[in-house]
Amino acid sequence: MTPELNPKPLLRVLAGERVDAPPMWLMRQAGRYLPEYRALRAEKGGFLELVSDSEAAAEVTLQPIRRFGFDGAILFSDILVVPHALGQDLWFEAGEGPRLAPRLVDHALESLTAAPERLDPVYGTVSRVAAALSPQVTFLGFAGSPWTNATYMVAGQGSRDQSETRRMAYGDPAAFQAIIDAIVAMTIDYLAKQIEAGVEAVQLFDSWAGSLSPSQFERWVIAPNAAIVAGLRARCPQARIIGFPKGAGGKLAAYARETGVDAIGLDETVDPAWAHRELPAGMPVQGNLDPLALIAGGDELRTAATRVVDALRDRPHIFNLGHGIQQDTPIAHVEQLIAIVRGTPAA
Repeated sequence: MTPELNPKPLLRVLAGERVDAPPMWLMRQAGRYLPEYRALRAEKGGFLELVSDSEAAAEVTLQPIRRFGFDGAILFSDILVVPHALGQDLWFEAGEGPRLAPRLVDHALESLTAAPERLDPVYGTVSRVAAALSPQVTFLGFAGSPWTNATYMVAGQGSRDQSETRRMAYGDPAAFQAIIDAIVAMTIDYLAKQIEAGVEAVQLFDSWAGSLSPSQFERWVIAPNAAIVAGLRARCPQARIIGFPKGAGGKLAAYARETGVDAIGLDETVDPAWAHRELPAGMPVQGNLDPLALIAGGDELRTAATRVVDALRDRPHIFNLGHGIQQDTPIAHVEQLIAIVRGTPAA
């Protein structure tokens, strides 16, 4: 199908077409700022219970599409399902976030027994959502990038500066390379099966990419993501891939050139005018409204959103936040943002 005939504006942009009103979706759009999500989560008992329940996860994926009519539906899941499938135990501590065990700072990768069947509920979610979406909405899958997943696998939890993982990468690069390679292989299979089940594009989240020096960024961010892109395209030639290396800053251009992704996601710290100048000509860009501007609403939101749209007007652009939507975001402000981006009267 040619871009001109594709009824899905988000896929048209990922194919390199510039459209007048950028298609939009929001990272974490299926989540805690929605009352219908909070009600379902309370009913199911927790986050992981939702992720592992295909019917419930499909419902959560569809909730923001019903409410707001976004151009993209993002699969409801979590990046840490891949470490879980590689054999680590995964749970969430109330008020503290995810935990993985055994920590690979203390145990070798070989101590884990892979359990790829733990990903089966995700494929069930994908099938249900794909059957329910309208013809205009693009279905987005995702996975965590190897560096970010490795930081959790090594330390057993998130950390402020990823120091344990960075120390391991410097101190025992061969052992760390083995961890990265295992994540790459599992991620290729995981994303390919998402696509086979009905996903149309995928995003690679590298939430902690900004913690690395330039040489380490080349080794642990660019090279593994390039391997995933190549491996996924070998299995799914039609795959459209968005790379989101949060915090990469001036290293974004190298990431764009060397990974082979179709589009680059910008976090909120990147000047979109700079990105337009420095990224490869014609490459689709996604982003990058500050999530706190969305909380502010009003004139501040209008100014910030308009600046992003104007800066990226001359290249293919998917409007999004620079990171995930905050749980205290007012519903009315999301409605205001949609009206600003689409040039329609606010409700």
